[in-house]
Amino acid sequence: MTHNPERNAQRPLRVLAAMSGGVDSAVAAARAADAGHDVTGVHLALSANPQSFRTGARGCCTIEDSRDARRAADVIGIPFYVWDLAERFREDVVEDFVAEYEAGRTPNPCLRCNEKIKFAALLDKALALGFDAVCTGHYATVVTGPGGARELHRASDMAKDQSYVLGVLDERQLAHAMFPLGDTLTTKDEIRAEAERRGLAVAKKPDSHDICFIADGDTQGFLAKRLGRAEGDIVDESGTKVGSHDGAYGFTIGQRKGLRIGRPAADGKPRYVLDISPVDNTVTVGPAAALDVVALTAVKPRWCGTAPTGPAGYTAQLRAHGGETPVTAELTTDGTLTVSFEEPVRGVAPGQAIVLYDGTRVVGSATIATTQRRKAALAG
Repeated sequence: MTHNPERNAQRPLRVLAAMSGGVDSAVAAARAADAGHDVTGVHLALSANPQSFRTGARGCCTIEDSRDARRAADVIGIPFYVWDLAERFREDVVEDFVAEYEAGRTPNPCLRCNEKIKFAALLDKALALGFDAVCTGHYATVVTGPGGARELHRASDMAKDQSYVLGVLDERQLAHAMFPLGDTLTTKDEIRAEAERRGLAVAKKPDSHDICFIADGDTQGFLAKRLGRAEGDIVDESGTKVGSHDGAYGFTIGQRKGLRIGRPAADGKPRYVLDISPVDNTVTVGPAAALDVVALTAVKPRWCGTAPTGPAGYTAQLRAHGGETPVTAELTTDGTLTVSFEEPVRGVAPGQAIVLYDGTRVVGSATIATTQRRKAALAG
């Protein structure tokens, strides 16, 4: 197999480098230019009011970030533009995020941004303008197999691998994706050292964390401003009220802290969120063992190539920084993905993405709809 497009292109490509204002995207753009490609930098303005998004160096949606990206492009010596995708971002990412929580699900906005913004809206615009590829600072690799099909694989360095949040990309999008950082066994310190050697001022800029459009990192407060207070009951598995809350949207499956339960469990052990019901605004709590999930169904699958047929063994990743677990997965005739786990897993919530792997290859992803637990008949 050979890595494409950055190493095996027969001609220089016209590359649009998405530059967030961080060190990874700046070094990726510089490497693409070093490879002989005709690179243009672009920063995505994702907020109609940039000051409302995170300030300082922790996000990717501030005025400061756009200036950092512009300075990096100047040092690299490439043209630079700012594209306004704020309305599209609001509709496809922010509003989706709020709606998912309101429905009692736990979304991943980074996956949605990659799917709807960076490799849909941005890529479509890039192709319309005659660009061949979109380059980002993600840690993942694109591989071309013997038959010419494009595949998404994990980064060479598993510690930095970001293929989970790219599992929404289809074969067409992969054909125009470039990840110059993905196949190098370099630590983040080495990436920063490279940026410093190149004279990029973002070399020492802290990594972004949390959700870029929540200015203070307070997800519950962000949701409360948009959905309002909605007092409800916290109940145990028997339905007995053990506490109250200001909004079911402020909880996630598996949560332990912040439950404000007045009385301890009979066995004295901690209790966790088992279920969130937006219909009656009720949060159910119980013991850790009741979180064990043995199977799930997932909807809206997106395949990084040909869809699988028949039941088959894979490994699955359930969160951006989680490990892999062996599963058997099958795509049903109605397009639903059914997954069973070899060993029970915890912290699985409807709305999350499950990403399937065959070795290092990303098979595809889907959105978790329901879960089946080993104990108790609660389904997510």
